[in-house]
Amino acid sequence: MSKWLLVDGYNLAYRCFFALPELTRADGFPTGALHGWVKSLWKLADQEQVEATLVFFDLGGAQDRLALHPEYKAQRAEMPDALRKQIEPIKQLTRAMGLVGIEQEGVESDDLLAAQAVAFARAGHEIIIVSSDKDFAQIVCDRITIMLPPPSANPKLGWRRLDAAGVQEKFGVPPTQIADYLALIGDTSDNIPGIDGVGPKTAAKWLVEFATLEGVIAHAAELKPERFRAAVATEADRLRLNLKLTTLNLSLPTVAAEKTAPQVAELLRLIESFEMRSTLVEARARYTQPELF
Repeated sequence: MSKWLLVDGYNLAYRCFFALPELTRADGFPTGALHGWVKSLWKLADQEQVEATLVFFDLGGAQDRLALHPEYKAQRAEMPDALRKQIEPIKQLTRAMGLVGIEQEGVESDDLLAAQAVAFARAGHEIIIVSSDKDFAQIVCDRITIMLPPPSANPKLGWRRLDAAGVQEKFGVPPTQIADYLALIGDTSDNIPGIDGVGPKTAAKWLVEFATLEGVIAHAAELKPERFRAAVATEADRLRLNLKLTTLNLSLPTVAAEKTAPQVAELLRLIESFEMRSTLVEARARYTQPELF
């Protein structure tokens, strides 16, 4: 079986946008994220020697979660205008590179990616998820790992792989308990409130002792520190709602494991049109002399 790279599109696009200086075309059109996008995908494909890459994008709307929690992600700031202008070009470059782009109206890309990763893993493929989103930790297993981007505060750390042992070390719980863990502590990035005052160490300790969120709720009267007992008991229904929000939907449709060929002429045209000169030089060599890469 083969190795596949599954990319959380907006997550990587934001990283590329903030990691690079404000590069522009002669007419002022922003291109920093475009440079980072192409270079990052090339680097990862070379480094991991993958068979192919799938890129997942949000089209807006998370209908199932919004129906449960209307404030879901409501706190998120608008995308910077300079990045917003680069999203469609990023998708154009992705298609021209021969990398399949997957998106579905009203469905979160996280769910699409997770369903695809699990389906591929069940078929025997090795999956590397490119994202800093901690939700994906819940599907890490022997065939699924996460490639974490370099942290903005310390880019010299480079790209880092997170396997099941890494999830346990990072969060204090194994992948099978990540959704329960997030339900307890909340997820500020998704505007999901946890139990006030309950942090990662407390949540992990409870799950080690009681295994699941339901186990924690059932033993609310025994929890330590004692100050959380009443809160867990009275907010049990909200915690159960949280679990629905933090659990990835793995029942969505998936695509076949088929590699697509790059559209070399179109890719070179796009790169040239955005005045990405050094990237153009590498692209010409990469797609005409692939043995060098």
